[in-house]
Amino acid sequence: MSESPTTTAQPSIGEPTSAQPSSAQDPDVDAGPDTTAGAASAPGGSGEPAAAPATRARRAGKAAPAVRPDDLPTDGTGSSETTVTPTPEAKASKAEESEAEASTNGASTDGAAPRSGRRRVPDTATLEQEGEVAADYLEELLDICDLDGDLDLDVEGDRAIVAIVGTGLDHLVGPKGRVLDALQELTRLAVLAQTGQRSRLMLDIAGYRAGRRAELTTLGTETAQQVVASGEPRRLTAMTPFERKVVHDAVAAVGGVRSESEGEEPQRRVVVLPA
Repeated sequence: MSESPTTTAQPSIGEPTSAQPSSAQDPDVDAGPDTTAGAASAPGGSGEPAAAPATRARRAGKAAPAVRPDDLPTDGTGSSETTVTPTPEAKASKAEESEAEASTNGASTDGAAPRSGRRRVPDTATLEQEGEVAADYLEELLDICDLDGDLDLDVEGDRAIVAIVGTGLDHLVGPKGRVLDALQELTRLAVLAQTGQRSRLMLDIAGYRAGRRAELTTLGTETAQQVVASGEPRRLTAMTPFERKVVHDAVAAVGGVRSESEGEEPQRRVVVLPA
C-alpha cells in the first residue's frame, strides 16, 4: 500500500513577547539541505530526492527484533501516551546530531568558540546500507505487531529516509508523534548495532512527518509575515528539533526577519524577531 493519511495536528502561533532569545548560535538552524528532520536516538527539512524511493514488500517468518510490542510506550490502558526513556547511546546520538547541525553553522551548541572541523558526511552507499538495515528491523517489528505496511527507502541530503506507508498505523505514531520518535530511536540503535556507526536516519509512519512539515512551514511563514508587519518578536510553542528546523527554514525564506531558539529541552521554542 502506498497511501499516506494526512495528520490533523494544528500548530499554534505564539503571542508577541519582549523576551530576548539566547545569544548563542541556534543549533537547530541547519545551513545544510533541508531533510525530513531524529543505534536509536531522538527525532527528528525537505529536498527533492534524486530518484524515486524504493519500496520493499514485508517478508514474514523472520526472527523477532530486539524490541517487542510490549516494549512500546503505554500508559497501562493500551494507549501509547508515554515515551521510551532514552538509553545512554540514544542520548549520545541526540547530542551528536545537535552538535553536527551547530558545526555546519560554525558554532558549538553551548555558545563556545566555533569549531574548525565539520561532521563527516556519509556517502550514498553508506546511507543506503543504513536504510536496508533499518528496513529489516522494521519489517520484523511489523510482523510481531501483525500490521501491514510497505517500506519506502530513500536518501535525502546526508540522511537515510525510511517511511512505513499504510493504514491503521496511527498507534505507531502516538500523541504528538511520541511513539514515532521512540521507534526512530530504536531503529537508529539497530543501525548502530549492525554497522557500528551512529545514524541520523529519519523515520516516518503514515505520512505524519510530511503532514507536520506542511503545517509548520505555513506556521513559520505566517508568523514571519506578522513580525514584519508589527515589528514585534513572537515566540512559538515548544517544539522538537525536527519541528524547529522546519520553522527556521520557513522563516529564512521571508525577508526582514530572523529566527532563533530559546530555552532548554523539552521546552525549547522558536522566537521570530525583526532582522
